[in-house]
Amino acid sequence: MPIRHFGGYRSVSHSPKLSYGLAKMNVSKSGYRVFSANSTTACTELAKKITERLGVELGKSLVYQEPNGETRVDVKESVRGQDIFIIQTIPRDVNTAIMELLVMAYALKTSCAKNIIGVIPYFPYSKQCKMRKRGSIVCKLLASMLAKAGLTHIITMDLHQKEIQGFFSFPVDNLRASPFLIQYIQEEIPDYRNAIIVAKSPSAAKRAQSYAERLRLGLAVMHGEAHHSELDMVDGRNSPPFSPPPSRTTQGHTGLELPYSRPPAPFPGIELPRMMAKEKPPITVVGDVGGRIAIIVDDIVDDVEDFVAAAEILKERGAYKIYIMATHGLLSADAPRIIEESAIDEVVVTNTVPHEAQKLQCPKIKTVDVSMILAEAIRRTHNGESMAYLFRNIAVDD
Repeated sequence: MPIRHFGGYRSVSHSPKLSYGLAKMNVSKSGYRVFSANSTTACTELAKKITERLGVELGKSLVYQEPNGETRVDVKESVRGQDIFIIQTIPRDVNTAIMELLVMAYALKTSCAKNIIGVIPYFPYSKQCKMRKRGSIVCKLLASMLAKAGLTHIITMDLHQKEIQGFFSFPVDNLRASPFLIQYIQEEIPDYRNAIIVAKSPSAAKRAQSYAERLRLGLAVMHGEAHHSELDMVDGRNSPPFSPPPSRTTQGHTGLELPYSRPPAPFPGIELPRMMAKEKPPITVVGDVGGRIAIIVDDIVDDVEDFVAAAEILKERGAYKIYIMATHGLLSADAPRIIEESAIDEVVVTNTVPHEAQKLQCPKIKTVDVSMILAEAIRRTHNGESMAYLFRNIAVDD
């Protein structure tokens, strides 16, 4: 049966037509670029691994320091209307890395990039997320600076405090490294069934409990400190309330110090109760670690003195092997040498922070690659897919 056409005939023109508006934006919507904001080659290794997993090339850009110390960024390709991902790993020179990220983000913003997503596996200044005496919440300041520079989204990993996400005015995806570290425990630690998860302090107990429940292992918590923390330092806010001195006279006194007695309180009926000072006990262990493999879990390994002190206590309590598992291995100052000379058997960290130089100094340091989850987060963010798959079986308090 012949096909009948309704509506008459239309003349078809084969000449090319220019399209504007949505048709043009649909073409650019499918494109994205991945850049590295680091000026040092050691910090670009993670970015290269991520782009290899994504099957894309690393964006062409030039990041360098002027002779006077200023940061300069030159983007060598068009980014107009595209999703741009900036991978920034934080080396020892934290402030330079932050400036590189800010300058690159602003350069991409002024180049008409559609979305600028920062992939910052270790978020710097995350420990300064609470008010300390007369200090400042530097983490909130950094969040405001990133938003002002043009970032519209951040992908990070294991923030020091999950509440840091509230500092940002745009979405933050806080990924977890625990699945990779748990896999390392199961595959690389012989007889891990005889291990016990240890929290170095009560504040780390929740993280340690998460590991213990997933590995079906016991839990031990260490309490006390080997040295006084910064919270014990003398603070001027502990001074008594100011009360003006009484009128002084110089009769019978020729020296510079004029004696006077403290006047009675202006409101004798109001007297605030005095808070008792804290007295920190020596380090104690709540839990049996005798004849076990002790696995201390934390989010950051920076100053290792606390970990070394904890390892010595665990050895005294009968633990025959000590492992340190953490997401971010900053390993500042003489950390490699101290670890090598300590009772710690192995320190396992991820590659969120470059530490190849530290590994050469201390063979006890091992690395777990987390580029897989970062690459998948980039892919899902660009395609508008749900991130729930990356947070499987992760509770709110994990």
